[in-house]
Amino acid sequence: MDEKRDYIIGMRSVNEALESGKEIEKVLFKPGLEGTQFRALCEELKKRNIPFQFVPVEKLNSFSKGNHQGVVAITSMIDYVSVEQIIDKVGKGEGIPLIMMLDGVSDVKNFGAIARSAECSGAAGIILPAKGGAAINAEAVKSSAGALLRLPVARVPNLRIAIYQLKEAGFLITGADEKAEQQIYDIDFTKPCALVMGSEEKGISDSVKTLLDQRCRIPLLGRIGSLNVSVASAVIMFEAVRQRGV
Repeated sequence: MDEKRDYIIGMRSVNEALESGKEIEKVLFKPGLEGTQFRALCEELKKRNIPFQFVPVEKLNSFSKGNHQGVVAITSMIDYVSVEQIIDKVGKGEGIPLIMMLDGVSDVKNFGAIARSAECSGAAGIILPAKGGAAINAEAVKSSAGALLRLPVARVPNLRIAIYQLKEAGFLITGADEKAEQQIYDIDFTKPCALVMGSEEKGISDSVKTLLDQRCRIPLLGRIGSLNVSVASAVIMFEAVRQRGV
């Protein structure tokens, strides 16, 4: 991988990258930045749903010893698609569609492993939030065994809006919830389905839970009582594969 393509340095360069349509994962700012140009850049990032954060200047210096002007943009390794494009692709494809939705999965290795299982199980794509989700960087791509370079990925400002879109397209929204009454074997995965996986710490957010059509849990026999989110995702996805007789 050419590491130089992973970031863009300087206020002007970042603006030019945005104007040219470059996919940007997030932007890092030095604390205390002010001025018209800075405020305009922040507004543009908000408009494009690109997350940004303020970090110590030492972090920015690690990208460049030169004049970074307090601004470094981390570029995306993939071209994101829209939820509409994933739905459109599903409509033109064969088989019963399964779409993964990740609500707060922030660990890049878990994210990459989920993407790998999603590709292997024939999932139609992955939807994740613009903020609070794992970055698609070299580590994520490596963990996915390249699956993130093959699967359509949509980054959305609000998962609830994406869920409404999927419902309108005929998808059942199924959430993995360790407190659910139904086991994964009780769920009908033979219909178009979007599977929502939450973070390991908090699970699916309350705002998303209210929109679920059904919840399911994986039966566990050991004393630990939980699975890594990437493992749990794989178990459920391949239960869907089993039911569909692939």
